[in-house]
Amino acid sequence: MEWTDLIDTAFRVAGNNNKANQAETVRTVEAAVIDGEEPVASTAGRHPDHFRKGVLVLTTHRLLFLKDGKPPVPVPLAAVTDATVARSKLNGEILTVVALTGSHRFEDVVEADDFAERIRESARLARTAPAAAPTVTLAKPAPGGEQLIDQLERLAALHTSGALTPDEFTRAKQRLIG
Repeated sequence: MEWTDLIDTAFRVAGNNNKANQAETVRTVEAAVIDGEEPVASTAGRHPDHFRKGVLVLTTHRLLFLKDGKPPVPVPLAAVTDATVARSKLNGEILTVVALTGSHRFEDVVEADDFAERIRESARLARTAPAAAPTVTLAKPAPGGEQLIDQLERLAALHTSGALTPDEFTRAKQRLIG
């Protein structure tokens, strides 16, 4: 699947036939593509801060939210720990993607269950691929501070959830402790 096909499909699903927006979105994505990154799937959805729908693009490396040719909002797949779907009469299908970067919520997502499953599978592959091992960067805490304990607890939770492999957990813990 090509980037243009993926974005065109998502725009059609969103009901947005603006060719200028589609072309601008394709240019924005192609300018931000990481080496080796390939498109996987797309759908339409709305960020809670926006009235109109945008495009959710799943790649081999990231989940991107695109709207009106603005820079994409990326969520690295190696950092994704879960993707869930809830339903609401007001907001339709709500996709929540939990990642090390925080929780990301999208409303009125088209075919949200299928898209969430694709995200979970792609995230699992991204975490297990040797080249895609996540880099955990945490600020150097003050010696003996509560910040160190908080960061170690966060690392332990990530390890328990499967977001970090035992080796990644050990390396990140060693970086923290010094």
